[in-house]
Amino acid sequence: MNHNSQHFINGLHAEVPPSYSVVKEEHGVAVLGAPQISAPVTTTVVNIQPETAVPDHIVWSLFNTIFLNVCCLGFVAFAYSVKSRDRKMVGDVTGAQSYASTAKCLNIMTLVLGLLGTIGFIVFLALVVFPTVSYAVTQAMQNRGGY
Repeated sequence: MNHNSQHFINGLHAEVPPSYSVVKEEHGVAVLGAPQISAPVTTTVVNIQPETAVPDHIVWSLFNTIFLNVCCLGFVAFAYSVKSRDRKMVGDVTGAQSYASTAKCLNIMTLVLGLLGTIGFIVFLALVVFPTVSYAVTQAMQNRGGY
């Protein structure tokens, strides 16, 4: 074994660690003043337009597509609503408003025609089918001798 390694192992606390010199570094901060160039200052103005709320009527169109799809007008209104939403995402507000207006008109037509059809069907049942069925039931009961 080496003498230095023995001394290191045997006398761990006997030896004083070597002194290290502390290196001091000075850092200076320069104080910057106004720019020394006498060129004119240019500014940039960015006009951010507020987002205009363009309703795309997609929920109304989906409702009309599922429940009141008269002559496929609900589906066509849904297609225009999706086009309006796509135009809005791209940033084309004018195109989005155009498609939304068309979807709104189609939704109104679908809703009116659907309601008229539903009311007409109920009136048809009340005036034509139910009296006929009740008359047939009454005749059948009389023929059996029930009344």
